[in-house]
Amino acid sequence: MRKIMRWARAVARKVRADTGMTTSEYAVGTIAACAFAAVLYKVVTSAPVIAQLQSLLKGALDAKF
Repeated sequence: MRKIMRWARAVARKVRADTGMTTSEYAVGTIAACAFAAVLYKVVTSAPVIAQLQSLLKGALDAKF
């Protein structure tokens, strides 16, 4: 009985072991990262964000010490 229990535990450990991502997981992760980068680029290059960044920089550079 103990041999069977040890064998079952060993099989369970091997099944649960995650050695890394497969190629399809890398592909999905890469696509998601590219989509996020595209959305972030669109947001940062939008007119309201550029105006806010410019006013923030102008205020920082014109600060009185």
